[in-house]
Amino acid sequence: MKRQIFWYFGFLSIAIMMLVSTVNAQNGDPPPPPSQHGENGNQPAGGGAPIGEGLAILTMLGAGYGARKWYIKHKRSLAE
Repeated sequence: MKRQIFWYFGFLSIAIMMLVSTVNAQNGDPPPPPSQHGENGNQPAGGGAPIGEGLAILTMLGAGYGARKWYIKHKRSLAE
């Protein structure tokens, strides 16, 4: 019974989060382009967003996940 309650609560919380994010994502018109857009050729509308920090974090998380999986597999093979 506790397991069913856990699954229902998890499903309900994920559904609520998806609903809230969808409602917040549609909040009106997009912002206007930058002031130099179209004067000297088309400038990018979003500018230069840095992705270096996010890429490093994702790489570290992936390496940690892989190390954990390897450790668990290695631990099981030693126990046998």
